[in-house]
Amino acid sequence: MKILLLGKSGQVGWELQRSLSTLGELIALDQNSSDYCGDFSNLTGLADTVRSVHPDIIVNAAAHTAVDKAESEPELARTLNALAPQVLATEAAKLGAWLIHYSTDYVFDGSGETPWVETDTPSPLSVYGATKLEGEQLITAANPRHLIFRTSWVYAARGGNFAKTMLRLAQERDKLTVINDQIGAPTGADLLADVTAHAIRQLTQGKSYTAPSSANADTLAGIYHLVASGQTSWFDYAKHVLAQAQLVQPALQIKAQQVDPVPTSAFPTPAKRPFNSRLNTAKLQASFGLTLPPWQTGVNRLLAEIL
Repeated sequence: MKILLLGKSGQVGWELQRSLSTLGELIALDQNSSDYCGDFSNLTGLADTVRSVHPDIIVNAAAHTAVDKAESEPELARTLNALAPQVLATEAAKLGAWLIHYSTDYVFDGSGETPWVETDTPSPLSVYGATKLEGEQLITAANPRHLIFRTSWVYAARGGNFAKTMLRLAQERDKLTVINDQIGAPTGADLLADVTAHAIRQLTQGKSYTAPSSANADTLAGIYHLVASGQTSWFDYAKHVLAQAQLVQPALQIKAQQVDPVPTSAFPTPAKRPFNSRLNTAKLQASFGLTLPPWQTGVNRLLAEIL
């Protein structure tokens, strides 16, 4: 089996290099790769890459993820989040290959308090959300062999993340203010990568946990919600990070003795954020025979790794 991974240098892509390495021949690219084109702004180059590599599986971990910046560069965001994935899907379809792609809770408007299911009607609030939704739609239209994993609040030990920011600020300031009216589930890039590898094994073995054992792998195609279990606010997430950090590293000098909750309106941003980022993962867990761990498990592991 040959796997083509795009976006190898991002948080999810970095973990995917680890999780996919035992499944077959892995060709991993980013925008700076020289052997093949991994630059999502070069649509012709991307198509040529797929034709040249001739993969069985394409995993796309590349995207325009600068949510606020996307508001001022919508055409670039659309190219990276919608048109480039369409090219990958189209070329994959010609080969009979699968495309695995990552999307976001930002395709929804964040209303209500009920976890979103895959069949809920999308209504994005931002350019980022709109371009990611268009990417989903273009992939679905171009190639029936696709898995689209919607996720939220992604973090990794590699690069910046919310936990690192809170720890740094807590050592610099006497008081922190953190948003408490956005609810979601912090989800590790390592979890996304491991679930992706598990899903690929099911696709290549033609096994479905909800369909008869003789069912073709194509019955697994579609959109799935993939986040750690449970839910929290950014405020409670921050409090957990600080408390756990002190357990992991008692010598850590935390200056901030006060953490105050504030509404989203206290931190105006160019792009609107959804208040309700809860995602229902029942379909994923049933289809692939998975149990998703509590969000605290991954965050605690992250802290043990970085402290």
